[in-house]
Amino acid sequence: MPIEAEALAAPLLTNTDDNNATTTSNSSTNMSDPNPNTVADGYSRTDQRIPIATSTTPVAPPLDFDYNDGVADPDFDNDNYGATTGEGDDSVDGTDPHASETGVDRHLPHPDRPHMEQTHEGEHRFDHGDIAALKITRSTKLFAFCAALNSCNLGYDIGVNTGAGMLVQNSLGLSDLQVEIFMGSLNLFAMLGALTSNWISDKLGRRWAFRIAAIGFIFGTVIQSGAGGYASLMFGRSFVGLGVGFGLAVDPVYISEISQAAHRGQLVTWSEIATNVGIVLGFMSGLVFSGVDDDVAWRLMFSLGAVLPCFVIYFATFVMPESPRWLVSKGRDAEAKEVLKMVYPDGYDVGVIVHEIRDGIEKESIAEHAVGWDVILFPSPAFKRMLMVGVGTAIAQQAVGIDAIQYFLVYILDESGIKSRSAQTAILIVLGIIKLVVIILAGHLFDRKGRRPLFFVSLLGMSVSLMMVSFAFLGGASSEGLAVFGLALYLAFFSLGMGPGAWLVPSEVFSTMIRAKAMSVATFMNRVTATIMSSTFLSVANAMSWAGFFMLLSMVCLIILGWMYVYLPETKGRPLEDMSQFFAEITGDRSILEAEEMMYRNDDDQSPAPEGSTPAVESTARSTQRNMVHEKPPPEDAHIVGTMA
Repeated sequence: MPIEAEALAAPLLTNTDDNNATTTSNSSTNMSDPNPNTVADGYSRTDQRIPIATSTTPVAPPLDFDYNDGVADPDFDNDNYGATTGEGDDSVDGTDPHASETGVDRHLPHPDRPHMEQTHEGEHRFDHGDIAALKITRSTKLFAFCAALNSCNLGYDIGVNTGAGMLVQNSLGLSDLQVEIFMGSLNLFAMLGALTSNWISDKLGRRWAFRIAAIGFIFGTVIQSGAGGYASLMFGRSFVGLGVGFGLAVDPVYISEISQAAHRGQLVTWSEIATNVGIVLGFMSGLVFSGVDDDVAWRLMFSLGAVLPCFVIYFATFVMPESPRWLVSKGRDAEAKEVLKMVYPDGYDVGVIVHEIRDGIEKESIAEHAVGWDVILFPSPAFKRMLMVGVGTAIAQQAVGIDAIQYFLVYILDESGIKSRSAQTAILIVLGIIKLVVIILAGHLFDRKGRRPLFFVSLLGMSVSLMMVSFAFLGGASSEGLAVFGLALYLAFFSLGMGPGAWLVPSEVFSTMIRAKAMSVATFMNRVTATIMSSTFLSVANAMSWAGFFMLLSMVCLIILGWMYVYLPETKGRPLEDMSQFFAEITGDRSILEAEEMMYRNDDDQSPAPEGSTPAVESTARSTQRNMVHEKPPPEDAHIVGTMA
């Protein structure tokens, strides 16, 4: 249970013997005439509640989610805050079927039925209840656009290599294995870039990380364009990969740090949208140079990739502000507030956001020093489930074959019977536009429909699409139309869920204790899977037959669908700090909560005592701060932060 919720629950468990009689005698009065001080999570300023037993906890635990309020009164349904809710009850004669049972706040999480409802961390003062949600400011959109533009570099590399791959192979006389290594090596070099990006980003700031990523991409692109052989081609590829790795690491981080929690899902997907814009631009480069000699065309196509990074350098220097989270981490709170004033509407209390950022940084710092890699390598049930969801989702994104299929689209079209270079380029552009349109739609749906529904539709659609592509290669006679239609559906369904969602979910499910380490593991495994798939695509397809290979990928999509149906939680609008509570509920493993409590308690014990205070006084003051028992009613909005309401 989060510390704030524990502090609220503490007074409810004290002096219960003295208050039982009073609670029981006044229960009917309280139920029929709800106290005006009742707050939205069901806690009252006057009612004393005692834990009750449930099916999963036969003996009432010290802290639980269900509280005894006495006998529920049917008339209390109208209050919307009471123990029962008339709306949705299966009642035939109009009476409340729960009227005779002990009053239980069924809108609070039940140990048997853990659920998650939308909350907005840090925005409860203006974005809770009946008040309209905060709008995305123009400045936020501008900053997110500039950051997402960096992802265009990765997209352009995918798009340009899709169209130029066969031209490079014919021009330099490369084997299929060399082409596979050239395509797949980008992910390997990107992993190295991602590993070093954290140090640069934290040390020099997010804006410098953008500049370094762009410089690496420009340098590598120039070398690739002038390559006279395989060695120089791979040398340039290494710098492009390092730049891409920097971009993959810093883009979503920067966007999430300048976004409001209510719109985080939509804005983070802008990075994926920008990647697809880059793919379309890469496809179009083939059309621009379609009339040029093949030996020259691929070099010109590569050289165009140096244009976008120049814009990134300009925006990072003159348009984009530094991340408010990075500024707070460096003690520059005043500058952070100025940035947040551009991100939030006029009049918003950005001081609250700065306080929450500082608190989150302190927790992560504690976790970094208190928790080693053992919690990742030998996790408890709750951490294991958390890692299974986050890392598994990142792996699943590449296991469906997206990078490999995109890099070798021209080879697939050629194998299906489409040999004309101009026809292949036109089809690539159409496929890229379809993918781009769908992913823009997905960016709006993730915060409205939730993560799980989009993942399920995405995976089921990809499975059916890959079966269609497989059928196009059956019987020895390829069907060009069926192959193209199946590929179009595959790319569209991928962009609907697996594309943007596979990065969004890992960023949301990891506990503060392991977030940094777990995200590095998820990113690493995602890139490893992409490298394996891209580096073996042609070899496996030729060995199994193209029909067999696409049928195998279709089965993989169905397996991932079944796995996600069982393990993937809904994280829509969920504050990042509540994930520990959720995984503790569904696994029955409270050790994750105890570990967090012990971690912060140990940090308190190691903190220096205030000047002039004795150890006993200092320890008492610290204990009072951490486990405060309210002698007076909590403030109006105290129930919102850190609760499941």
